[in-house]
Amino acid sequence: MTNRDSDRKVALDGFREAVNMAPAELEAWLATEESRSAGQHTGGRESIGHASGRRIVTLLRRPDSELSAGDLAHMRKVTGYVHRHLAQQPKGDITDTTWRHSLMNWGHDPKK
Repeated sequence: MTNRDSDRKVALDGFREAVNMAPAELEAWLATEESRSAGQHTGGRESIGHASGRRIVTLLRRPDSELSAGDLAHMRKVTGYVHRHLAQQPKGDITDTTWRHSLMNWGHDPKK
């Protein structure tokens, strides 16, 4: 296995571990007001996490053989975000928190 193949496998494995929502489940979540209101918004635009969620749906549906270097870079970004955000879990019930909603925009539901 070449370094490139190894890097690709690490990116795919990390992404699959971090993203625990199915494409249809993530799409349904992204259509909610809770999803649209979570995350950082600049100038009234879509949040970074919400835009990422739409791209994650596409990546989940794309065959591995068709993933570009840009796709793999986004997968690494998603994995990193999920891991960093999980380390900041608030105390108490997380069911209806911005923290959980932000993670869900990135394809990870911590209640699963």
